[in-house]
Amino acid sequence: MPKFIYKAKKNPSEVIESTILADSRDSAIQKLSASGCFLVSIDEFMESKDSPGKNKNVFQSKVSLKDVTNFTRQFSDLLESGMSIVKALDILRSQTENKRLKEIISEVKDSCMDGNPLSDALSRYPKVFSGLFVSMVRSGETGGVLGNILRRLSEFNDSQLEIQTKIRSAFAYPILMSIVGSLTIVVLLTFVIPKMVSMFSDLGQNLPVPTLILIGISGVMSNYWWLILSLGFAAAFVFTKLYKTGKYKLIIDNFKMKVPIFGNLIKKTEIARFGRTLATLLDNGVPILESLDVVSNTVNNTVIKCDIKKAAIHVKEGAGLAYGLSKSAVIPPLVVNMIAVGEESGLVEKSLFKVAESYERESNAAIKVMMSLLEPILILVLGLIVGFIVIAMLLPIFEINFLVR
Repeated sequence: MPKFIYKAKKNPSEVIESTILADSRDSAIQKLSASGCFLVSIDEFMESKDSPGKNKNVFQSKVSLKDVTNFTRQFSDLLESGMSIVKALDILRSQTENKRLKEIISEVKDSCMDGNPLSDALSRYPKVFSGLFVSMVRSGETGGVLGNILRRLSEFNDSQLEIQTKIRSAFAYPILMSIVGSLTIVVLLTFVIPKMVSMFSDLGQNLPVPTLILIGISGVMSNYWWLILSLGFAAAFVFTKLYKTGKYKLIIDNFKMKVPIFGNLIKKTEIARFGRTLATLLDNGVPILESLDVVSNTVNNTVIKCDIKKAAIHVKEGAGLAYGLSKSAVIPPLVVNMIAVGEESGLVEKSLFKVAESYERESNAAIKVMMSLLEPILILVLGLIVGFIVIAMLLPIFEINFLVR
């Protein structure tokens, strides 16, 4: 459907510049007139391969999970107060600060004005509104409880945002320590050691083995830093490309789950996400097969994703979800048994919520254990490296003092 850029006045002091979807220019004008706007100008939005419109996504503001959560909560409040979808979207568009989200809301509103369901309009932006979001909105439209569904979505997003914040805050200090420590070592090897080497050369004496090793490392870094950087970028590029391919991504994700402590955290976090997402979808009336399809795209780890897809095949053939997941080598038997009990009692979503809560608690405990070990290990490693550098630089000086005496 063609898109039109327009400028219109809602009142003498308020000028709107936005876009609208319509079958033709006349249809767009009629829509704007029906909405009570006084049209100033309107032009069809044309995109070519070389136009800036195709490249603006690189520079435009990103829509974060926090932005989507705030939008969902406010949307829910407006709908539950009795406001129409179009009017609520118009209000949200005017008060949203994120430019990209403002543009999306405007286009969603235009699509709803054309008579399209809200879920269909939202599905055009999969990078902003996930499959979970669209599926729940669709179920809310079917059941006539869209406001309530959006409120549950905002609560779900709040829980996901809280988990993300905990993980980021837990890793912030170790990452900062690693960066500062690495920069310190690079400065010592690149700038300080070469000056010490010229001083040792003037002394004309044999140097200790640690000092010779340090001088060798410093020489490599000083003379071949460009090669080291190039190899580093090349390795990162190759790793990224391989990780995007299904076969290698599966191998890498499987390896990550086998890493001590860190792998345990990944598994617990993914199972918690799986449980809460599936429970939320089922609790809001989304069919089991559609829910499993959405969940498989929500989970990040490829190994668990494949196991969920295999379980969906068993469910499609008439088996239970617990039976399908029991074939997985990654999903713990406890999770399978809890789901089996839920299927027998007809309350599988409640069992999944319990699984999610249990594994979220275990994830938090795993993060604390990992941080309690990671910080002292980092301090020890950086201390040993810096200590070796200092000792290697001081050994020749100690030997000179000993000879002088």
